Amino acid sequence: MLGFLRKDPNDRGMISDRLRPFGTSIFSTMTRLANEHQAINLAQGFPDFDGPREIFDFAREAMDAGCNQYARSMGLPDLVESVARHFSRAYGMSYDPMTEVCVSTGATEGLAASVLGLLNPGDEVLLMEPFYDSYPALAAMAGASVKSLVLEAPDFALDLNRLEDLIGPKTRLLLLNNPHNPSGKVFSQEELQGIAKLCIQNNVLVLSDEVYEFLTYDGVSHIPIASLPGMRERTLTVSSTGKTFSLTGWKIGWVVGPEDLVKATQAAHQFLTFAVTTPFQAAMAKAIEHFGPSYVKELRREYLARRDFLVDMLEEKGFGVSVPRGSYFVLADVSALTEKPATEFAMDLIRERQVAALPVESFYLEGRKSEGQRLLRFAFCKRLETLQAAKERL
Repeated sequence: MLGFLRKDPNDRGMISDRLRPFGTSIFSTMTRLANEHQAINLAQGFPDFDGPREIFDFAREAMDAGCNQYARSMGLPDLVESVARHFSRAYGMSYDPMTEVCVSTGATEGLAASVLGLLNPGDEVLLMEPFYDSYPALAAMAGASVKSLVLEAPDFALDLNRLEDLIGPKTRLLLLNNPHNPSGKVFSQEELQGIAKLCIQNNVLVLSDEVYEFLTYDGVSHIPIASLPGMRERTLTVSSTGKTFSLTGWKIGWVVGPEDLVKATQAAHQFLTFAVTTPFQAAMAKAIEHFGPSYVKELRREYLARRDFLVDMLEEKGFGVSVPRGSYFVLADVSALTEKPATEFAMDLIRERQVAALPVESFYLEGRKSEGQRLLRFAFCKRLETLQAAKERL
């Protein structure tokens, strides 16, 4: 049943022992199948529309001005300065742009460089399930082991007592995703304060993936965990422009934190990609300054309409739905519709209805046989016409 998710563990092939268990990314698999069956792709989280056209002009202007060679490895000065100003404006936090910001090839490389730069073999990483599927693979690349806490649908509440029980003498890093993919959970201030207290007491570092920082709904606000007392000095915050400006293919991200932790990220980043695409960095530096609160407000409004459409549609079709307060995904429970595991049901949707959703089984370790067997992720970062067409097919 899961052959397309995992390689045969006895087939050594040419893949390293650390990466063999992870097989091919579920995102690549579902997008390939969606293309084969001409399905509407609500599986992978990329918009089917472009971001603001002005940003394209910014990139062309940068290329015409000669910004076409290697940039500074830690990031083009204009961009790191814009990122530092963003943190100051949005969260009242001060960072030195030249020593406390590192530009990465999207958030994924920023996460990878941070994990590789911070961890030693034998260290432990704490995750919360469901998790973005790259997290355990990154830990494996660093030779670290993983412990995970299941956040259970439909509310995905955090049990701080259970989290505390997972912390041991080898625990080095907690990898937090807020707003959370795939659940759409936005951690409350009380939850974040509880996490912060445990990390401070146990000298645990935090790597906080906050790529959906602007995509929150229903009056919920995003709180960076680094903004809490005692957390700036132990937190690396990762974000990117891909989600905010609907340009996921440009892969412009960053890691922000205290100088000693950013040095660890840079130690790996310099040997992974060295530098990120120069004209796109220049364009995004301008975009961050040009598109202010009114742009973010309109972005939220448009995504809220899409979220509500998708939630209503899935409920109408009989799915159990967890309404997200952040990100651009909806988790849907299939158990009222079928006795099949969610992965099999997702394959039926592609073959029979030409709609692709993402099985989240690979987003779980401890919860794979419970939560992972009944949940699918649907993306609403699509045009309303696309969502309407999916409704008609279902």
